[in-house]
Amino acid sequence: MMGEVNSMVRPELELATLIVNTLNLEVSPEDIDPDAPLYGEGLGLDSIDMLEIALAISKAHGVKLRSDDESNVRIFSSLRHLSNHIQHLKAA
Repeated sequence: MMGEVNSMVRPELELATLIVNTLNLEVSPEDIDPDAPLYGEGLGLDSIDMLEIALAISKAHGVKLRSDDESNVRIFSSLRHLSNHIQHLKAA
């Protein structure tokens, strides 16, 4: 039964899977807390990781994540924020 896994909705789980596969993380996508920080604490990603994620999202979803977006701190603050931003861009 699909749906919510650890309070994660399908787009968040798909994004978590993309992040894990892109960065070869040794964590299961289902184990990522959708509200935990991606950068620094939480998943412990750095700016290079974020660039790789942005590129992978661009390829997978056809949306551009701009490095000069003043909202990036908020957008990349958690898996949930990033997923919501991608869904918003896809709907636009």
